[in-house]
Amino acid sequence: MATFQTLPGFREFYPDVLTRRNHIFRLWRQNARAFGFEEYDAPVLEPLELYKTKSGDEIEAQLFSFTDKGGREVALRPEMTPTVCRLVGEKAATLKRPIKWFSIAEFYRYERAQKGRQRSFFQFNADIFGEPGPEAEIELIALLIQSFTAFGLTEQDFYVRLSDRNLWFFYLEALGLDEPRTRAMLSAIDKHEKLGDDAFKGYAEHFGPLDAGLKAKVLVFLQIKTLAALEKTLASLGGDKLAARLADWKKLLGGLEAMGLARFVGVDLGVVRGLAYYTGFVFEAFDRKGELRALAGGGRYDHLIGKLGYGELSAVGFAIGDVTTGILLDERGLRPKFVEAVDVYTVIGGEAERRAALADIAALRAAGRSVEYPLKDVAFGKQFKLAADSGAKLALIYGGDELARGVVKLRDLTERSEREVPRAQVVEAVREFFSGGT
Repeated sequence: MATFQTLPGFREFYPDVLTRRNHIFRLWRQNARAFGFEEYDAPVLEPLELYKTKSGDEIEAQLFSFTDKGGREVALRPEMTPTVCRLVGEKAATLKRPIKWFSIAEFYRYERAQKGRQRSFFQFNADIFGEPGPEAEIELIALLIQSFTAFGLTEQDFYVRLSDRNLWFFYLEALGLDEPRTRAMLSAIDKHEKLGDDAFKGYAEHFGPLDAGLKAKVLVFLQIKTLAALEKTLASLGGDKLAARLADWKKLLGGLEAMGLARFVGVDLGVVRGLAYYTGFVFEAFDRKGELRALAGGGRYDHLIGKLGYGELSAVGFAIGDVTTGILLDERGLRPKFVEAVDVYTVIGGEAERRAALADIAALRAAGRSVEYPLKDVAFGKQFKLAADSGAKLALIYGGDELARGVVKLRDLTERSEREVPRAQVVEAVREFFSGGT
């Protein structure tokens, strides 16, 4: 008989694996709340139109999309940004600014599965709406960094590459490019790290051979890696737009320096991000060894809410993926080993003792304690081995002698000590045990 296999690019999470995943989620959630972000959630299925022209050609080609039974064109969400913009747009008039939201959710993209990339994956998304200045980027990049350092990662393990689409627009405008040529050039720049000079072929196909002088100036800008070098290059061009943008760079990097995070961040104008809606600062996190795909990415997208039909509202956000994060933690030996264990194991002598034990087990569980017991009759002696194997710290022993005297024996499975308590005091005795009262 044939068996069923997990679909390519999808993952199953057995209990031990799920525990490790939940560890990542727990720290993500803990850090988001430390920064004052509120958690939200949204449907996994959205109208297909939400992603068309909003996310860009790359994501549109990767959609899990279909026509539902009501004749609607729908898609499994490939990212959260259009969805959260829809949610914020609907309630913008009633939300206190700045709006700081986060989510941990599952996403789907039909692409070739490989190391660090799956067709089903989870992301930690954090966004700030209603703050147009670089103060929002300072807050988000700080959260992004802490979301990695919380696991024990350091600047030796990862770094953030910071760039700016607005700066590129102003720079290319100063070089004489109109908007269509600028957008085509940004597309080439996005691919340059991977393709080299071949990245400019698309530009040449639309606008003719690329002028050698223009190409040289683009490549010089691409090589800038410090704020000082950026300031020197822009000084020769002049102009109010470039001067104002340089001031934003100084504020952003200065804020991160004040937080003690400058060592994690590097200027890298080769990052422009492929999604169509980005408008300003953009950033990506990578492992220092360069062995993995991007760990995280984000940026400013001030016009997306307006493009969805709502009022204009500034926005900036990022997403961290669970796949690459998990790989990095494993490679650095920073994924702790978890033992899933109950608090209490109950040893039961016979059927009469079972009825008494079940009553106490129900009371303990209602009080918030995890309790395990043998579902069927098991030899009394064997149950002590089951108790030890369960990982429980405490055993409750319901033997015939104990029941006759109206007591229950508590055995500390760590210290190997025992004492008896009246049955009426079992819940309180267990509470005291775990609060350090015994």
